[in-house]
Amino acid sequence: MQYHLTKEGLEKLKKELDYLKKEGRIEIAERLKRAKEYGDLSENSEYIDAKEAQDKLESRIFELEKIIRNAVLIKKSSQKNIVNIGSTIEVQKGLKTFRYTIVGSHEANPEANLISNESPLGKAFLGKKVGDVVEIETPSGKAKYKIVKIE
Repeated sequence: MQYHLTKEGLEKLKKELDYLKKEGRIEIAERLKRAKEYGDLSENSEYIDAKEAQDKLESRIFELEKIIRNAVLIKKSSQKNIVNIGSTIEVQKGLKTFRYTIVGSHEANPEANLISNESPLGKAFLGKKVGDVVEIETPSGKAKYKIVKIE
C-alpha cells in the first residue's frame, strides 16, 4: 500500500517516529519501572495502564514505520489545468469561496483546508478543470462546487 504525503508531512511523521522511539519509549519504561515497585502485577492498575500505553506506543511506531517505508512524495503538480494530489484549488459554493489543498489521507486536516484524496470531496475534485462543477452528496443534501482556480 502506498501513502501519499507532502515533503512536510513526511518530515512531520519522521519527527514523531523519532520522538516515540526515543523519548516515548523511555517514558513508558519509567512508568513500568515505577508500577512494578507497587508489587503484585496482577492487580496493579498502574502497571496495567503502563502496559496498555506501551502497546499503543509500539502500534503507533509500527504504523509510522510502515507509512514512511511506503511513502510516495506528492510533488506540486506542474499541470495547473487539472486537479491532482498536491493541487491547491479555489472553489465556489454558492456565494462563498473556499481554498483546499488535496493531500494524502494521513495528512488530511479539514480544519486547515487539507482534504484527503480519498474523501468524497477530494475524490470528486481529482481530474477536474477550472470551470467544472462538482456535485457532492452530503448529509444535508447535494452540494455544488465550481472550480475557479488551480494552483
